[in-house]
Parts: sequence; C-alpha cells; structure tokens
Amino acid sequence: MIGAGFSGIYLLGKLRENGFNVRLVDAAAEPGGIWYWNCYPGARVDSHVPIYEFSDERVWRDWTWSERFPGWRELRRYFRHACDVLDLWPAMTLGVRMRSAVFDEHAGFWRVELADGERLTTRYLLPCTGFAAKAYIPSLSGLDSFAGPAHHTAHWPQEGIDFGGKRVAIIGTGASGVQVAQEAAREAAQLTIYQRTPILALPMRQRPLTAAEQEQAKPGYPEIFRQRRLSSGGFEILRLDQSALEVSSEERTAAFERLWAAGGFHYWVGNYADILVDERANRLAYDFWRDKVRERITDPALQEKLAPSDPPHPFGVKRPSLEQTYYDIFNQPNVELVDLREEPIERILPDGIATSVGERRHDVLVLATGFDAVTGGLMQMDIRGRGGATLAHAWGEGARTHLGYAVSGFPNMVFLYGPQSPSGFSNGPTAAEVQGDWVVRFLEHLRTGGWSRFEAEPDAHAAWARHIDEIAAMTLFPRADSWYMGANIPGKPRQLLNYPSVVGYAEICDAVAEAGYSGFRLSA
Repeated sequence: MIGAGFSGIYLLGKLRENGFNVRLVDAAAEPGGIWYWNCYPGARVDSHVPIYEFSDERVWRDWTWSERFPGWRELRRYFRHACDVLDLWPAMTLGVRMRSAVFDEHAGFWRVELADGERLTTRYLLPCTGFAAKAYIPSLSGLDSFAGPAHHTAHWPQEGIDFGGKRVAIIGTGASGVQVAQEAAREAAQLTIYQRTPILALPMRQRPLTAAEQEQAKPGYPEIFRQRRLSSGGFEILRLDQSALEVSSEERTAAFERLWAAGGFHYWVGNYADILVDERANRLAYDFWRDKVRERITDPALQEKLAPSDPPHPFGVKRPSLEQTYYDIFNQPNVELVDLREEPIERILPDGIATSVGERRHDVLVLATGFDAVTGGLMQMDIRGRGGATLAHAWGEGARTHLGYAVSGFPNMVFLYGPQSPSGFSNGPTAAEVQGDWVVRFLEHLRTGGWSRFEAEPDAHAAWARHIDEIAAMTLFPRADSWYMGANIPGKPRQLLNYPSVVGYAEICDAVAEAGYSGFRLSA
C-alpha cells in the first residue's frame, strides 16, 4: 500500500483484520496524508466533524475535537490516535518514498523498490495517494530568482514561515490561498493577493466544540455515518428535492438564508436539486451568493472584482472554498488585490513581482496555485505494468479506469480515491470507507476463489468513461475551467475526473460485485 491518508489508514486496518499480510509505505514522516504536507498558516479541513472522521467506534469513542472544522495540527493528532487504537504502526513504513513499482509478468508479482534501497515483492499493489498529491507550479519567468521564502502551500516548511512585518504575496485564490490570506492579513505589513478568477467562497461558520456536547451527540454518530453513505457528497446533508424554479421567490430566499446560516457546504450540497444542472436555477444561487458577499466589501470596485455582477462560471462547478474573514480583509489598508486578467504577471523578480502595469516589492511569495489533481499523483510515480507501460502513457489521452479502481495493463493493482471515483466530490472518510470496504470484499473473493491475478478489461473502462461523460453532459461542470475537468493544467485532457455521487457510485460497484466482478478478468 502507498499512502497513509484516510484511504490508506482505513484499508490497512480492514485488510489486517481480515488476515491479509500488508505493508504500508509513505514518504511523509507521520500518517495523515495531505494533513502532513498541508501545514501552511490557516490550513484546516472544509468538512465538519463528525463527518470528517472514521465511522469506527473504536476511534471516535474516546476522541474529542476542539472545533467544528479542525486545523492541521489537530488532524495530525487524530491520525496518530487512529493508528494507536487500530494497532497499525507495525505495518507502516513512514518517511520513505516508493522509488518504483514494476509488474513482473512471469512471476505475477509486483517488484517494489523504496528510496532507502529496500526491495519488496507483493501480490497486490494498492496506491492510496489521494487526489491532491501533485502540486501544480505554473511556469513563471524568474521564479528561481526570488531571494526570499517562496513555497507552494503543499510544500510548506514544517517549521513554518513568519509573516510578521513582512510584505507577503499570494498567487492564487483557491482554498489554500483563502486560508493563508486570512492569516497573513493579521500579521503582514502588506499583503498582496494575485487573483485570476474570483473564488466563490462560502461562510465556514467555525465554532469551538466542547467535550460535553460531543459526548451528548455520540449516541447519534452511527446514524450520521449511515446517512453520509446515502448522499451524493458523503455528507449527512440532503439536497432539497425540488427545483429552485418551482417555488416562490419568498420560499426560495428563505431556503437560501437557512443554508447560508448553517455554514460549511450546506449552501452547495444541500441546495435545490437543479442548481448544478439548470443555468437559470444556478443563476439564482449565484445572485444570492454575490449579494451576501458584497455586503461585506466597502469598495465598489473591489465588490465587482471579488463578487462580479455576472458569474465568472456557474456557481458550484468549481469546488467552493470555506472562509471566515476572507472578504473582510479587503477592507484593511494593508491588503491589496491584483486582478491578473487586467495586469498579468510578466516575471518574478528577486525582490518582488513585475506585472504588465508595474512592479511590487515582496519579502515572501506564497504559491497557492493548486494541484495536478486526481490523476497527477498516480502519474508522477514510476509504476510500470505489462510491457513496462506507465500510467502516464496509459492516460495520455485521458484517464480510463474500471469503476475508478483499476486499469487494463496493470494487473493486480487497485487504487483508492483516484480518477473516476467519487473522490473530489466527497469528503475523504466517506469515500475511503465506501471504496475500502469494496476492495476488501474483492480481495476476499479472489482469495476464497483461488484467483491469484485480476485485470480490468479494456471494454470495461471504455464503458465507464462513456458513463461519466454522459453524466457530465447533463450538468454545468463542463462550463468551468476547473480541476474537476482537468482544465487547470495546460495540455491536460479535458474530462470530468470524478464520479459526482457517492451513493450512486456505491450502488453500481455493488452490482458489479454481485455479477461476479464483471469487467475484471480473473485467473489462477
């Protein structure tokens, strides 16, 4: 297994409990997946607890959180707690990167080499690398010349960076850009935010949690965890089962207000059923969002840049970020917004940034430029299947998988939280458990049936790709240049990279299992 995030930790525990001999490897020094690498100022999860945790009572029974949306330090402690409770440490090798994995066709095994020189032989290879394992750093002329600290948020120094009294520049306004900006605005002498596309951020509604209220709520946890498997996004939030166009404006506004006040992703995943498929309904949701945001910004010019009169793209087809003070900081004298559509960056200077309009001086450069999401983490690893083929070659014209689990040409390899699974549309623990349980049943089927080898059939991934393309065509997602569509990476094939429903995905995968794992070629 490769990766010690939610998918890796959950699957490791389940496989060990079912008698499999498992070894998990991760380049990070601690478990937690993205929460080891995401240690930039303000880094915290955008799914509330208890949704964002394992459903295993052994883990949550004696664990309490300090706030509704935990930060990276607390999430690291949670992963250590989970590994303690589930006794996973003996099967984990941390702080060592996998150098290569090559399928030995003659022997039917994977030959794995680690960066410390250790060589492993394994029947099955199970990458659990997550959808944000490869940071994207755009080609910026002069970037290497910058004299001060310059880091992508996913490559942040573990010891941190002091913003106090500094001139800080943030390039990018996705989730990490928003979170860093909120912190930097309090400490930096000057904060300059370079924005290409306005982020349609939603109110987080962060609040502290007491141990007493969590103990009182815990008897209801099993039902919460059951409900999250029955939703499209892996939350206990159910979408309104009607059209935004079928209700009166008064009823619609009241519903919008209720979802807005609830905070988190309620306004996104709990909204009317046609928000993401009908442009007219979507515009109603956008206009409400726009007016709410503009109330917090005093400068009319900034109102238009941060919350434009007309949407930069349909609401919700890029993953919304959650914010606490993001829109308020633009009222501060030490915060400046640079619209890159009006003055693009020309080059990075040793002491600042030059745009088409002029030069600005900076001491710290933050690259909040996102990820080569979903496929990038798998493709950056040296994984070679039959005939030495790489995933980069197999996916050169777009990701093709069977059920978001396996690829023809790569026998005995199953990946979790990857392309064409619900990963990007679900919170991590929900997808990890839905997929993890299916993989355990699949491997048990192979073991009891005496099968030693499996491989996805090419026709199966062609059918799965067509199915996802058909779903995408029914939605507004193709209308935005998002990482959901692979459109944030120059030259990357444009396609909907994830399956947009946890419950729908689980039903299809269960049906495949009941049909004897159709689409997989099994052999002894």
